[in-house]
Amino acid sequence: MDVSAFQQLVSRVTEEIAGIPLGSALESHLNAQHGAGTDLYEQLFDACKLGVRDGWLCNREGGGIRYGRVLKASEATHGFSVDVVDMQDIAGPHHVHPNGEIDLIMPLSADACFDGRPAGWCVYEAGSAHAPTVTRGRALVLYLLPQGAIQFSPVAKPDTAAA
Repeated sequence: MDVSAFQQLVSRVTEEIAGIPLGSALESHLNAQHGAGTDLYEQLFDACKLGVRDGWLCNREGGGIRYGRVLKASEATHGFSVDVVDMQDIAGPHHVHPNGEIDLIMPLSADACFDGRPAGWCVYEAGSAHAPTVTRGRALVLYLLPQGAIQFSPVAKPDTAAA
């Protein structure tokens, strides 16, 4: 497995969903057709584990989270960027999804959840926001971002005026 093979694998999903509005109907479809235990889910999970092991996925680290954008939004990915994070019992930085976000949750610990959800797909609509959180263990999460759009919320700074 390498980045090119990974792109081809991810493109099987992005081709299928290109142009479909992000929302609960898409989440239901993805979980029914490609949810935990299906061939494509297992192929994506295995590819992510290999990519982390080989160092081309999650090759950055900050605040206890390993992460990395492996593919920029392009025609090959039908306009989606692809990021993968490796998180264990931690909340990530709050951000807004201008065009929505599609997440593939792959627990490395049996009971790990992402934003309270077990293994499978989670779809956030355009304009939604969250602080991505993994609880009850460790998980890999693959993010598909339409046009690569994400807006991180400003970090609150301590009030130094009172000091």
